[in-house]
Amino acid sequence: MSKEVCEVCKRPSEECTCCPECGHICSLDYGEPYCPVCLPEKDPDKRFMRLALKEAEKAFLKGEVPVGAVLVKDNSVIALTHNTRETQNDPAGHAELLALREGAFSLNRWRLTDLTLYVTKEPCVMCAGAMVNARLGRLVYGCEDTKAGAVNNLYQILSDKRLNHQVEVVSGVMKEECSSLLKEFFKKRRDEA
Repeated sequence: MSKEVCEVCKRPSEECTCCPECGHICSLDYGEPYCPVCLPEKDPDKRFMRLALKEAEKAFLKGEVPVGAVLVKDNSVIALTHNTRETQNDPAGHAELLALREGAFSLNRWRLTDLTLYVTKEPCVMCAGAMVNARLGRLVYGCEDTKAGAVNNLYQILSDKRLNHQVEVVSGVMKEECSSLLKEFFKKRRDEA
């Protein structure tokens, strides 16, 4: 039985870590888990937030509110998702929920205590609740949501001691980039109305 081989780096597929963004450089050549050309940040939080922003841009192009999420375990991406509420007519089609579902399915377990979720915008009540229920280990988000944020703004669900689990939170990673994409989206919507 022959093993699948990457067309770019010619390595067996289980050894290949070619950049999912550019497809032209095998990151093993750099000794890094991701392509330093596409993702030059050395800080892993910024690197994975950059991937979440790329997902948010995909949502933008589909007419979705541009929120992207990346679920990571041991510096490896488990799930890349973006909002699909409009295109799928799914009220639960938030990037965070999709990432948690995809990760749980991929790992064949619902407890995600050793994973980090990167998301471009502060999660809402529904998503924050799902993070508690998934026993998520860590959340890193970009910009705040002063109207519906359930992590630091309206509610503090992930740090509420009355619940059976608390999630470590890092906020403000690449917040300007995350915020400007959302502002651009809503400006475009207003201009088209």
